[in-house]
Amino acid sequence: MKAWRVVVIALSLLLLSGCLVTFKEPLPTSEPAPKGLLGKWTSTNAWGEPVNLELTRVGENRYQAVSYFRAKPREREAYPFTVSRHGNRWYLSAKVPSQFGGHYTIAGFELTDKRELVVYNLDLEQIKQAVQQKALNGEGFQTDDGDGVLIDSHMDQVSAYLDDPANSDVFVEVVRYQRQAKAK
Repeated sequence: MKAWRVVVIALSLLLLSGCLVTFKEPLPTSEPAPKGLLGKWTSTNAWGEPVNLELTRVGENRYQAVSYFRAKPREREAYPFTVSRHGNRWYLSAKVPSQFGGHYTIAGFELTDKRELVVYNLDLEQIKQAVQQKALNGEGFQTDDGDGVLIDSHMDQVSAYLDDPANSDVFVEVVRYQRQAKAK
């Protein structure tokens, strides 16, 4: 789980109590990331440790998140991701490590006027409820680290569900990064 927790820091896809929402497909990409997303960010994790995050372009509409603790700058983890915009919302999609099924996860994000990067994770219980109500197709799974749910709905259906204002509370804020000050 430690390697996955680095992904959590890097992409801020917090595994709330070991819980995970995954998808059989990534969100389709059709446009570049919003201006201001790429660059260096900083935050503090739940244990008060300073964490750095570097977001860079690695190809056409493909990006990479590199995360490391400020106290251990040589111990870095890099994870590729893509971004997608639907309506007024931005999403990122990243492949989940094989020990968690090797599928994809989705998070929401926004860039604020205060030069912050705010990342939102999907609430597992609300996604489970959406599956029970047939708004999404999926099934639960277990890992050594907790419960999860794998959504196998087509991404058009997933996007429609996520974009519906009635489902806006399906996202919970997990982290706020501040733009890292440039060194002089």
